[in-house]
Amino acid sequence: MARSLTQTGTGPLVRPSRGIGLGRLRGLGGYLYVIPALAYIALTMLYPVYENLRMSVHDVNVRTFLAGDWPFVGLDNYRTLVDDPVFRKALSVSLIFTGGSLLVQFTLGFALALFFVRPFPGNGLLRALLLLAWMLPTVVSGSLFRWSLDGDYGIVNAGLEAVGLLDSGRFWLIDPDTALLGTIIANIWVGIPFNMVLLLAGLQNIPATLYEAASVDGANAWQRFRSLTLPLMRPVALSVLLLGLIYTFKVFDLIYVMTGGGPVDATSVLPIYTYQLSFEFFRFGQGAAAATLLLIGLVGFAIAYLWLSRREEIA
Repeated sequence: MARSLTQTGTGPLVRPSRGIGLGRLRGLGGYLYVIPALAYIALTMLYPVYENLRMSVHDVNVRTFLAGDWPFVGLDNYRTLVDDPVFRKALSVSLIFTGGSLLVQFTLGFALALFFVRPFPGNGLLRALLLLAWMLPTVVSGSLFRWSLDGDYGIVNAGLEAVGLLDSGRFWLIDPDTALLGTIIANIWVGIPFNMVLLLAGLQNIPATLYEAASVDGANAWQRFRSLTLPLMRPVALSVLLLGLIYTFKVFDLIYVMTGGGPVDATSVLPIYTYQLSFEFFRFGQGAAAATLLLIGLVGFAIAYLWLSRREEIA
């Protein structure tokens, strides 16, 4: 009994508290539930990124890869990419593809959100039908547009010939002048529901009393849209644009299914260019460098998104 009790000053004998120790153990035990998730992230994300970075500063091709001897070249792979005109063209194609897609996606998505924000019969059904384009796998969507734009039996040629806008079939995805436009149209079709859903949620959060007060003050529909809707939708619109920028800039599967990056690199965006370097030309070191540059660009967009979102919250 004497070993289990202690004297505290002149007070009574008390038993040492073991609650703090047990509390600490329970607190540490909570981290055990996080370990599987952290291990999964480390194995599937952090380790591949590390290996990609390591490969990007070595000369890795078929010969050195099989031999297991990767000569260190530092930033030579990055210098080679910057000097490569094909890389610069892929960057310009990516910017055109992303900019063209975002502009139309956001505009049409906003218009549809304004249309569906008012209740009417069949509202839910129509929204569900529009979401099909977003729910379909991207490979399926790419295949649908590849068949629709086919020069021999595509529905686009059939429709244009039926109304007299086209005399003979045109191979849209084989022509370098129209191939990129075809992929942009396909990506717009896929991305419109995403923009519409997010913007519609933002519109529904605007109190209807604001519009009622503006109507009482004599504001017409355009004035209410310019003075109320646009300012109040700015944070949501900014988030939608930046998220769309990140998603669109890394599009690979849609373009690969439709054109494979051709013809004559007319649709070769950065993800396609990176894939070709690694798995068609087997220049793994340069492919890893291109993937790293693409990752840096996406991380930059993500940081800009977080910074602007935080700025909007503070404002």
